[in-house]
Amino acid sequence: MKIQGPQSSGPAARPTRPGQAAGGFSLGGAASASAAGAKSGVAGLSGPTGVASLMALQGVEGVEGAVERRRRAIRRGHRQLDRLEALKLAHLAGQADADALGALSRTGAEDRPDSEDPGLNAVLDQVDLRVAVELAKAAAARS
Repeated sequence: MKIQGPQSSGPAARPTRPGQAAGGFSLGGAASASAAGAKSGVAGLSGPTGVASLMALQGVEGVEGAVERRRRAIRRGHRQLDRLEALKLAHLAGQADADALGALSRTGAEDRPDSEDPGLNAVLDQVDLRVAVELAKAAAARS
């Protein structure tokens, strides 16, 4: 492929109207861009449009390895432990713990990524069990 320089060797032309630079570039809509592209002999380009195109791109990027699943599992475990700590502090302070319970419930409902590390899975199982016990105790207290 041969790359050619500018076609004219003279000084740069002034824009013909506000918002349009020399060479057919404009900040207008797609119709004016394609017309300018056709005038200068350049084919118009269009980026991915629509939600389906964006989701397809995310699907390609969404493939995660074992290391990323392990990191996500650890982050989820830390969030659950933080929420359990907040619940404990609310109990010790004698405050209403509805916010802490709601946050704990949302964290417990998150999908747990499967880590390939059996030790990490055992610890996360224990944290999940503790979350379930606290939520069950709160449900029994409300009844």
